[in-house]
Amino acid sequence: MTLDKFLVVAAALFCCGLYTVMTRRNAVAVLMGVELILNAANINFVAFSHFLSRVMGGQIFAVFVIVLAAAEAAVALAIFLRLFATTGTVEVDTADQLKG
Repeated sequence: MTLDKFLVVAAALFCCGLYTVMTRRNAVAVLMGVELILNAANINFVAFSHFLSRVMGGQIFAVFVIVLAAAEAAVALAIFLRLFATTGTVEVDTADQLKG
């Protein structure tokens, strides 16, 4: 496979994630869209690292992003649980009720 094919797949994945984040009101669906965007970035990191530099930098960045995504998902799910306990729904429009 060539670099162009990896970039097309990453762009398609990024567009799907962006569409999900922009159109969904459910907080869990928005979180899944963010994960798609981060996975698209990981594909780019690994592809550019493999085809251009032949150094492990892209793979190291990808592992770092995966670790950050796992931590982000844990924190976000805790916030969503608190949102559900407070409002009875996980729609992002009701998140302003968590202030104060």
